[in-house]
Amino acid sequence: MTENATLKRHAALVDNMAAAVGVDLEQKTMEGHLDPDGIAEAVLRCTGCPDPKACESWLAENAAGAGRPPHWCRNARMLDRLAAGGHG
Repeated sequence: MTENATLKRHAALVDNMAAAVGVDLEQKTMEGHLDPDGIAEAVLRCTGCPDPKACESWLAENAAGAGRPPHWCRNARMLDRLAAGGHG
């Protein structure tokens, strides 16, 4: 997979994971809880995941919503903070 394709894949995974746990990344950015660098860092953390297919499977099973991201998500802490109203 090319670097560009990898970044697009993981950007979608980060956005979909956030949506699955009720976090609107765009809204959090507009509210000042997250900056664009924070989103970029989340995507880069995601690219280090050894099993993005497991994430895709989890997202397919939890598309209707989940309380929290899976414990193995590299962005779980950030998403939990944002969901609780804190800063990413």
